Amino acid sequence: MTVSEKRIKQCAISIVQSSNLKKGDGVVVKGGAHTMALLEEVALECLRKGATASILVSTDRLAKSIYDEIPASTLSTTPKQYLGMVKACDMLISIEELDDPSIAERFPRNKLQARQKAMLPLYDVLYHPRDGKKWLYAGWPTRSAARSFGVKYDELEDIVIGGISVAPEFLRRMGKRLNSKLEDASWIHVWDNKGTDLRVKVEGRRRSIDDGFISDEDFRVGDRGSNLPAGELFIAPHETVGSGTLYCPVTRDRMSDKVIKDVHLVFKNGVIQLDKTTASKNGDVLASSFRECEQVDRTKYSPVRTKNIAELGIGFNPRIKRAIGYILPDEKVTGTVHLAFGSNRSYGGTSESTLHWDFVSAPGVSIEAELADDSTVQIMRNGRFL
Repeated sequence: MTVSEKRIKQCAISIVQSSNLKKGDGVVVKGGAHTMALLEEVALECLRKGATASILVSTDRLAKSIYDEIPASTLSTTPKQYLGMVKACDMLISIEELDDPSIAERFPRNKLQARQKAMLPLYDVLYHPRDGKKWLYAGWPTRSAARSFGVKYDELEDIVIGGISVAPEFLRRMGKRLNSKLEDASWIHVWDNKGTDLRVKVEGRRRSIDDGFISDEDFRVGDRGSNLPAGELFIAPHETVGSGTLYCPVTRDRMSDKVIKDVHLVFKNGVIQLDKTTASKNGDVLASSFRECEQVDRTKYSPVRTKNIAELGIGFNPRIKRAIGYILPDEKVTGTVHLAFGSNRSYGGTSESTLHWDFVSAPGVSIEAELADDSTVQIMRNGRFL
């Protein structure tokens, strides 16, 4: 069983509507061969809007062969033809590239690091603060992915396709209600009964609503990207202050895609403390990825902010009920918050990095905004918005 033709067309319409394309826009549409029907529908929908579209396709077989056979020295070379397409386009739409994400667990880490280095010039173009491109990243369900996440295929399709189907207007209303309670917040305090207890400073920082639509206003202020499924409010906290612990039941390594479980993530003065951060599974992988990305960042960025806090997000997509280790929809679960480390310049922060890694809390957190006048506003109690 695969996604029905009807749902594919509906998702293509949602993706292109989210992109807010203008007549004459040039769009690069890329994804895995397993998403070909969706890529075709997205390209057609772009053309119907008066935009132009070019499709780039990859396969699991190609990805596996590249990491098996090609030396790191070649993988560290920026593909100039792809860089040229991104420079020339107005919009980059990316759909999940791997049919089976578990194959990435066997990719050699030195080659993954080399590929990260090759992408640095691409990030410069895509996320440039003044002339950056619009971008959209969409999830997609497959049977292999469902096995990798340990869920039934029907549940994964409902999470991803159901999450994408939620109307931007509904998510915008939810986001605006939440935003109004954070209007004068200086600090945000988050806690639960599973080990989460943290404070981050947000005074003066822009609050962004991920409603699944890149509006003209979003574009003007530099918030040019969107994820589908959507459904969160996110902030770039002050990167060098704030401390505490976040309990994250499950995440995926940003380098190798290995499952990491029961993370107690500790940070101080905005910086993750790797020697104090623990996990019941693959904690060594987590630490290695931060260190390897930091090595890449040292070749490009100053100050180096790989391990600094980059985002506090609050999820509210009503169709996504639980986290499964698929970060894209996990961070939209109502009753959760997520912290990210690494880059955040594209949405109001000051950090540049090859890394942006989200860690999603368990459902049931409490959230309190501490205002400039020392009063507090209750945002959420035990996973329920107030």
